[in-house]
Amino acid sequence: MIPMLFAPLAATAAIGVGKAIVGEIAKAVSGAGNAETGATATTTAAKAANEAKARKASTDFESMFLEQTVDRLAQSEGTEGPLGDSGTGGGVYRSMLTKEYAGQIVKSGGVGIADQVFREMMKMQEGTRVGAN
Repeated sequence: MIPMLFAPLAATAAIGVGKAIVGEIAKAVSGAGNAETGATATTTAAKAANEAKARKASTDFESMFLEQTVDRLAQSEGTEGPLGDSGTGGGVYRSMLTKEYAGQIVKSGGVGIADQVFREMMKMQEGTRVGAN
């Protein structure tokens, strides 16, 4: 229920903050597609490969965003956190735990950031293909 509450905020932040990152990834993925296909039109297999790369990049972006968000939520004000942050390993375990939480959120469907980033990347790739032709 909680992920649904901040999904619009997270999606807006991810699109706004990650626009330059998405542009660079889209250029790299479309450049790889152009190198694979040469001067001929993009084949179905190359397009599927490009979409798979874009899907993985967008999912990785959502995971990274959620990891940072969950990390901020998990920080305690004192040293009496659930992992005993006063010890030498508390911070390490907390970072591993937040990474796992973020991964599980993404595996269970995420909050919608990956889908929006993926759609933006596909729009950018189509734009570069139209501009190249």
